Amino acid sequence: MKQLLGACALLSLLAGCASHDIDPRGYDKTGVASYYGARHHGKRTASGEPFNQNALTAAHRSLTFGSRVLVTNLSNNTSVVVRINDRGPHTRGRLIDLSRQAAKQLGMLNDGTAKVRVQGLSD
Repeated sequence: MKQLLGACALLSLLAGCASHDIDPRGYDKTGVASYYGARHHGKRTASGEPFNQNALTAAHRSLTFGSRVLVTNLSNNTSVVVRINDRGPHTRGRLIDLSRQAAKQLGMLNDGTAKVRVQGLSD
């Protein structure tokens, strides 16, 4: 019985850690995401930090550097939280450029793009 209670407590704790507070005053848009990876790895981003294709970061045209957003792939309902550290995308019709790692977690590496929902998170 103690093990069952311990397991329930652990699952509750993990579920709480996985939740994200959507900023009610914040950003909420749907559009096309793409990703960038090895070719840009190590190059300086617009925020001044080196791009790391293995980090959970993204480029957006107007969101503040350091902002965190929840990106949801609308075709498979998977989500990832990324931090904005660059400007882009530079391709017309795209909403956000994700790091390779973020794209991998969203299951969009093979297609290269995905229709996504981007929601700003509260700090």
